[in-house]
Amino acid sequence: MIRIGILALQGDVSEHLEMTRRTVEEMGIDAEVVRVRTAEEASTVDAIIISGGESTVIGRLMEETGIKDVIIREKKPVMGTCAGMVLLADETDYEQPLLGLIDMKVKRNAFGRQRDSFEDEIDILGRKFHGIFIRAPAVLEVGEGVEVLSELDDMIIAVKDGCNLALAFHPELGEDTGLHEYFIKEVLNCVE
Repeated sequence: MIRIGILALQGDVSEHLEMTRRTVEEMGIDAEVVRVRTAEEASTVDAIIISGGESTVIGRLMEETGIKDVIIREKKPVMGTCAGMVLLADETDYEQPLLGLIDMKVKRNAFGRQRDSFEDEIDILGRKFHGIFIRAPAVLEVGEGVEVLSELDDMIIAVKDGCNLALAFHPELGEDTGLHEYFIKEVLNCVE
């Protein structure tokens, strides 16, 4: 059995919980999906999903709770959406706590403010996916070994590095479980 943790410090936690639980059920795998609020809870999961929200707040809370140290020390696979993408970066356009797990430079709010939020069909992993972009970041640069999975309007919106996946948009707000399934399959390969 694998355990997937949803970082539950701030952001759209319940949506990721529901989507991830639905995904593991559809996949028919033995998995538990739990909220992660403490370093101790972070140590008990095989992977962590960091949702959208306010990346600066989430980053500070990850430091205060010790979750950041656990993720880095135990090399937990992480899927980050929106603010989670920002936190996975090793550099942003704003001074804030980062995990630095993916060699990339991210621009916060790259597509504009809240009123500029939008939805669009994107190409990712060889298929169409309905992307929901809310104050979405974008990747400005990637380092060697970082795989670009998708771009929109000449901006990088999805990358993978090892077992870590960063998405500028919110797959948990739609109906398509495809990206959660992709991440869980990656986790299964990483923890074997």
